[in-house]
Amino acid sequence: MPKSVHTTRTRLVVITGPTGVGKTAIALQLAREFNAVIISADSMQVYRYLDIGTAKPSREEQQQVPHHLIDCVNPDDWFNAARFREEADLAIDRLHGQGRTVFVVGGTGLYIRVLLGGLLPGPGPDEALRGNYKELMALHGKDYLYEELRIRDPAAALTIDPNDAVRIIRALEYFAAMGCSITEAQGRHGFQDKRYEFIKIGIYSDRDSLFERIDGRAAAMIAAGLVEETRELLARGYREDLKPMQSLGYKHIFAYLKGICSLEEAQASMARDTRKYAKRQMTWFRAEKDMTWMSPDDMPGIKKRIAEFLNP
Repeated sequence: MPKSVHTTRTRLVVITGPTGVGKTAIALQLAREFNAVIISADSMQVYRYLDIGTAKPSREEQQQVPHHLIDCVNPDDWFNAARFREEADLAIDRLHGQGRTVFVVGGTGLYIRVLLGGLLPGPGPDEALRGNYKELMALHGKDYLYEELRIRDPAAALTIDPNDAVRIIRALEYFAAMGCSITEAQGRHGFQDKRYEFIKIGIYSDRDSLFERIDGRAAAMIAAGLVEETRELLARGYREDLKPMQSLGYKHIFAYLKGICSLEEAQASMARDTRKYAKRQMTWFRAEKDMTWMSPDDMPGIKKRIAEFLNP
């Protein structure tokens, strides 16, 4: 695939923040006002058929504002930050060439970081070592691997979801190959490969309001048909152990479908784990020095910031 070449520094508006804070609704309103196109920076919305559980914009919303990097791959396909950066770069080049304003919207902090600041150099995948970690996970579970990571690289463990086996194994691989923490390497690298001009707006509300929204969203997803969507994924032949199938929401519904818990318990644990995930996201985002934090209630202020950035 050809590499992207930037003769001028394209301007990007980045809208991010923790899950459940209302980024999608805010971004849609802003994109309509600024005649912008949205590139999704959500590591789960890239997968087809995972709609309700990933809070994917509806078909009507995607018709109102063009979206990119949504519904790109099947649940059993490979997708990571490097691939996101490559495909986002190409989409940005094409859209910039058409004179379009580009918004990057989503809560996957790593995707945003590598898009704006470059990839961390390091060793390629070690299939033998990776296979060993996968065997350990099969024998002892993800909790065992996460504990290994917590001991070796506690700073990385703070920013990685305990259920994200791919990132846990990658961090352990990096430590084994390089003899140092992946977090330390990221600090030295600094993600300074700046190819875009950007404004990064973080949407933030107080903890109680955010947690209330998360609890309400869990109930709304169940009501919207998350159980039926999960059954349909199984009917399509997608295994429960696939990475996207172990994401928030789906893994809780699997527990319900297997009779491990009631639907009410699945909803409660889904809301609880989503709150924990939002806290980890905020730990990540607080480390971003170039973030402009704005309240979702301050739409005039957000519009003013964007207008000043796009028309310096």
